[in-house]
Amino acid sequence: MREVFADLHVHIGRTEQGIPVKITGARSLTFQNIAKEASERKGMDLVGIIDCASPAVQEDIRSCLKRGEMEEVPGGGLRYRQTVLLLGSEIEVQDPGTGPAHLLAYLPGLSEMERLTAWLKPRMTNVTLSTQKLKAPARALQAEVLALGGILIPAHVFTPHKGLYGSCTDHLATLLDPDGVAAIELGLSADTSMGERIAELDRYPFLSNSDAHSLPKIGREYNRLRVEEMSFREVVMALQGREGRAVTGNYGLNPRLGKYHRTYCEACSSIVDESEQAVERCLYCGSTRIVRGVFDRIEARADRAEGQALTERPPYIHQAPLEFIPGLGPKLLAKLLDRFGTEMNILHRTSAAELTEAAGDKVASAILASREGRLVVSSGGGGRYGKLMKQE
Repeated sequence: MREVFADLHVHIGRTEQGIPVKITGARSLTFQNIAKEASERKGMDLVGIIDCASPAVQEDIRSCLKRGEMEEVPGGGLRYRQTVLLLGSEIEVQDPGTGPAHLLAYLPGLSEMERLTAWLKPRMTNVTLSTQKLKAPARALQAEVLALGGILIPAHVFTPHKGLYGSCTDHLATLLDPDGVAAIELGLSADTSMGERIAELDRYPFLSNSDAHSLPKIGREYNRLRVEEMSFREVVMALQGREGRAVTGNYGLNPRLGKYHRTYCEACSSIVDESEQAVERCLYCGSTRIVRGVFDRIEARADRAEGQALTERPPYIHQAPLEFIPGLGPKLLAKLLDRFGTEMNILHRTSAAELTEAAGDKVASAILASREGRLVVSSGGGGRYGKLMKQE
């Protein structure tokens, strides 16, 4: 068995031919560039690429295979150097009586993804674009994904921007067959201590993924998995906790750094404390343009108080990405990467003495504080990220 790092939610902005896929994604986010960045700079072992139902993306995948840049893995996925890429798709669903929600579908290989695309095409306005709305029930999508040998995971479940609990429904079973859900993606504004306050989630493993819309954001949140080898099949076994495989750790932003953590007034830009707010109006300006945050949504929905969970879960480490570290600019980061190889090496494997020698006391101290979850942050809300303040 080995332990590997996995970021299972990365978007594609454009194809190699410049065809738009994720409109809000960077143009540099091509299938090939994601593979290169994840493997050579980030040091990520497993990466889920979430827009592979697009026929234009599939053409890029076939080109990579034909050129010999990648190879199919027997257990599912594509290998690029030291990294295995899992093929996924993010799809928007909205059943009658619910709000919209995003779901992540992962399939073993390209042929299965092509079959999902064929199923989606008559049920979607533009299957080339990412995260398009499905004109079919969510359970129909779930059944199709499972029939193709895939898994389904609700995405960023607590966010007000199309999370299952954040904007869709109060109960997972309203939308999906609970037995056909493989895991729960927490999202950038939540962590394990928040997610485990919802009792119906006790049966599912939690995932912390980046939802990256640009190359530098790959790996800002990720997971540690114990697997025999890197493949789709092994990831599924890890999510199921079978035969020694498991999710053994989550690494993510302190939820207060998340841009949807607290309830926020769009009119006056104030973060609103809902414990003091009796009506759906801003305490400061009276506006009704309130974006309800993840923290406040969980407080309203929770079945239990914090710390009363019944399920034992792996540790969640509040770790800031290197781009968040105060004083760590592009030149110094390039120097560290040149010496230590990848961001995962810097964050996890490099000793304190080596970091201090290469980066100086101040930056090394901040990296070590991030590694150990000791960075203090201000709260984000309403689409703005929180900020790192100082070390505890």
